[in-house]
Amino acid sequence: MKAPAKDTAPTIESFTVARRYLTEREVERLMDTARKVSRRGHRDATMILVAYRHGLRASEVCDLQWHQIELDQGRLHVRRAKRGTPSIHPIRGDEIRALRKLQRENPTEAYVFISERGGPMSTLGFHHLIARLGKAAKMPFAVHPHMLRHACGFKLANDGHDTRALQHYLGHKNI
Repeated sequence: MKAPAKDTAPTIESFTVARRYLTEREVERLMDTARKVSRRGHRDATMILVAYRHGLRASEVCDLQWHQIELDQGRLHVRRAKRGTPSIHPIRGDEIRALRKLQRENPTEAYVFISERGGPMSTLGFHHLIARLGKAAKMPFAVHPHMLRHACGFKLANDGHDTRALQHYLGHKNI
């Protein structure tokens, strides 16, 4: 960023605007990078997919447990943080396949996304993972987990869903 001259007012071109969301293509790029460079590539790509598709916060995806997922019925019971409204979301075929594979890898675990130490993935660990993958994917801006939640909202809005439906899907109490 180039600083404006001292005797002139700053212009919009003199500041870098931080992006608050990812596009669908950028989410796919993050997932592809996870599959290629992460030691637990499938887990990481699935975690990104689930957070994006359901607009989950970092704490919500890290706290996700198998009893919340009905793979045979294709449903995810979303428990929201920050006193959000819980809901039931449909799960698509690619998600179901990815989650089944993950479940086969850790059949006795209560949590869906397990760290290398055997416990649930921490929110800080998820933040570090997304930042590292953003750099590895050569994103032109810093990437953080909440961008996946915003990406979900932007995708649904661009697909024509009304604001009340978005509010319910993302678990917001107020519009």
